[in-house]
Amino acid sequence: MGLSTHVLDTMHGTPAGGMHVTLYQTGSGQSQEMRRFELNSDGRNPDGLLISDGALQVGTYRLSFDVASYFRGRGVTLPDPPFLDMVHLDFGIARPREHYHVPLLVSPWSYATYRGS
Repeated sequence: MGLSTHVLDTMHGTPAGGMHVTLYQTGSGQSQEMRRFELNSDGRNPDGLLISDGALQVGTYRLSFDVASYFRGRGVTLPDPPFLDMVHLDFGIARPREHYHVPLLVSPWSYATYRGS
């Protein structure tokens, strides 16, 4: 049923519209970029699913979120180097016929994720 993500900015209590994200397929010590995108005003990929139903495969993946640039763009003063710069979430797909939703809750100092629905 595909792969999706959603990012919420817990510092401001809003979706993280404008954050840059990159999706990679990983494995065997290598990573291959699949796509780059900027989150829309709802904190989601403007094109919908990152990988559509039927194209999702068993394997390992990484979502990289450009957290520091996003917060700097919102006017937040961050130290140099920032505590969080890029947040990389590595996850596995074992059942590609199921939907995998990978949300990120993030501030300049912390983040959380889980497998959503």
